[in-house]
Amino acid sequence: MSVAGAAEKKKSSDAPPASSAGPAQRLGTAEGWTAYVYKDKSGQVCYLAGGPQKSEPATAKRKPPTAMVTHRPEEKVANVVSFVEGYTLKEGSDASLDIGGAKFDLFTKGDSAWARTADLDKTIVEALAKGKQAIVKGTPQKGQPTTDTYTLAGFAQALTMIDKACGIKR
Repeated sequence: MSVAGAAEKKKSSDAPPASSAGPAQRLGTAEGWTAYVYKDKSGQVCYLAGGPQKSEPATAKRKPPTAMVTHRPEEKVANVVSFVEGYTLKEGSDASLDIGGAKFDLFTKGDSAWARTADLDKTIVEALAKGKQAIVKGTPQKGQPTTDTYTLAGFAQALTMIDKACGIKR
């Protein structure tokens, strides 16, 4: 599958639940991270979401950025990492992710950034679970690049909640 094809597949499967899928049930919250579960036509979906502690520049016109990890066990998909930037990213640009000095390049499409492979998703999730903070840098279609700083306190606990709800073993 091409990167663009993967982006389309991930984009359609990572979106928060539409009203037709029924409401997401909150599993719990740990620090700034909240875990959810819902069912859609493909089966059970578990995800966690959190917002950054700090976004720069503060004057950037954008929707609230969000970091997410999604599991779709019926589709044999787990640990899908996505960062919704809250604005349209510059076409062809990469976003960068820094977790305690470990650096990752993420591909972008529309307003979101993802890891290129399932193995990289798993590596990033492991780093997020052990890390103290994550810094995401993105380049908008128009305007200055942005930097979002996420605190990772509570991430591991929220991850445990979605792992348990979707039967994911670590």
